[in-house]
Amino acid sequence: MGQAAHLRNYAALDGCRVVALAELRPGLGAAVGRRYGVPRVYTHLGELLAQERESLDALVCIGPFTHHGSILPQVLATGLPVMTEKPMAGSLTVGRQLLDQNRAAGGRWYVGYHKRSDPAVMWARRQIEAWKASGEMGAMRYVRITMPPGDWIAGGFSGLVHSDEPYPVMQPDAAPAAMSAEEFQRFTDFVNYYIHQVNLLRHLLGEGYRVSWVDPGGTLLAGRSVSGVTGVIEMECYRNSVAWQEQALVCFEKGWIRIELPAPLTINRPGRVWAYSDPVGGKEPRCVEPQLPWIDAMRQQAMNFLRAVRQESTPLATADEALEDLEIARQWLDLGSAGERE
Repeated sequence: MGQAAHLRNYAALDGCRVVALAELRPGLGAAVGRRYGVPRVYTHLGELLAQERESLDALVCIGPFTHHGSILPQVLATGLPVMTEKPMAGSLTVGRQLLDQNRAAGGRWYVGYHKRSDPAVMWARRQIEAWKASGEMGAMRYVRITMPPGDWIAGGFSGLVHSDEPYPVMQPDAAPAAMSAEEFQRFTDFVNYYIHQVNLLRHLLGEGYRVSWVDPGGTLLAGRSVSGVTGVIEMECYRNSVAWQEQALVCFEKGWIRIELPAPLTINRPGRVWAYSDPVGGKEPRCVEPQLPWIDAMRQQAMNFLRAVRQESTPLATADEALEDLEIARQWLDLGSAGERE
């Protein structure tokens, strides 16, 4: 993921120079450095930070989220803008600790919910806010996200630099004492896969929400936003062997916005979005589909992080919001376990 979703994009962007990288496997690090023209390669993150701190404007730290508790403190202590992958941590306890450390350092920490950077979602958010501001389409009523599993890689790992070096043994962050081993595994599986949709639901609602019901069978999560809008996430309602069919539907009283998202590692392809409006009062109903630029979500996310580094507005999720996602995941676990007991 460090290569496919991040490094290949930053290395190609105007106005961005990748000056150093750290990789625990020295052979792989050297080969990746040559491929992407990175002048300095380190085998330890601490060494990179010690040698390069004064030359850095930002850090992209891509590693397993179950190890963020041990990896990120030294990164956040720099006070630099930081991008990590989702989720922010493997537990609420670690997430809260890291967020406190980031606040103490005065840094800006962004979490890689790349779907927010898909051009289709960015267009949809602008339209949602326009409809809310004008009131022409009435109130927002309902948001639904459908997330069937499929081929999420979609050829995005082609061309990677590989290595036969063994992956170093690393101790993961401790599991919460209040969770059984089975509960922690369920929590980890959920945040690894569905935390994207948990965050996207809040992004489309434009406000926070709480989980109100969970299907014990693991198919449906239902919630209610701060202002009373219903939102649902349909999880694994069916499977695909090749296709990727993730969708979102945002309903207003007099119209809707529908988004189709491509596989996460699709290259040079945005999602698609449609907006249907039926304002009545003698106005003709319309359905529009904007023509979006040929930019994939990961590339746009890198562009948005550069904007964030320059302190320009972006749709990126901050660590504060990412902690809310872990809280939603905990609500999902608690309500789902209660349903199973019933």
